[in-house]
Amino acid sequence: MSTQQHYVKLAQTLPPKLLRFFARYPPPAISQSIIQKSSSGYSSTTTALNTSSSDPNASRDETVLSLPPGMPEVLNPFQCQKHPITGNRHDPIYSLRRQADLVKIARANGLEELLPFTVKGTEARIRKREELGLRVKGTGVGQKVKGKARERTMKGRLDKRKKAMLEMPQMIQTWKQRGHGRGWKKFPK
Repeated sequence: MSTQQHYVKLAQTLPPKLLRFFARYPPPAISQSIIQKSSSGYSSTTTALNTSSSDPNASRDETVLSLPPGMPEVLNPFQCQKHPITGNRHDPIYSLRRQADLVKIARANGLEELLPFTVKGTEARIRKREELGLRVKGTGVGQKVKGKARERTMKGRLDKRKKAMLEMPQMIQTWKQRGHGRGWKKFPK
């Protein structure tokens, strides 16, 4: 009994978004225990939708069939589902943005491993990073970042400037010998 109370207290501390998700899509460990407790085979439950006497459809009942133990209702709310008859694909129940929000909340509460597989999960992101690398241009082998024109030509300009500074004493000497500009063809730029 104390473990149930512990789980109830733990559930009360979770954010409402995460609670609603786990209520609608319980983790596989919990759902397997529920399926094993239920009787094997199909079971049907009849529930009255509306019991108001003023409503003309008051006697309408709905029959809900539970699926056999090996077949869950929704496989994964984070992935698209293929319709068994038409073969059309239905969009995931949770969009990528909502998946990312749920993963962030679950990671903050230490429950990320209870979520179904999603491309927004930590394991999937790490695996994708390992497969594709950093994918920033210029970080691979033999790649260069384009950069601005001044950045691309900076090395050449600095080399040219350094060479000019090293040849400066010789240039000054030649300038003085020729008579301060007479017959001088190499004016510095």
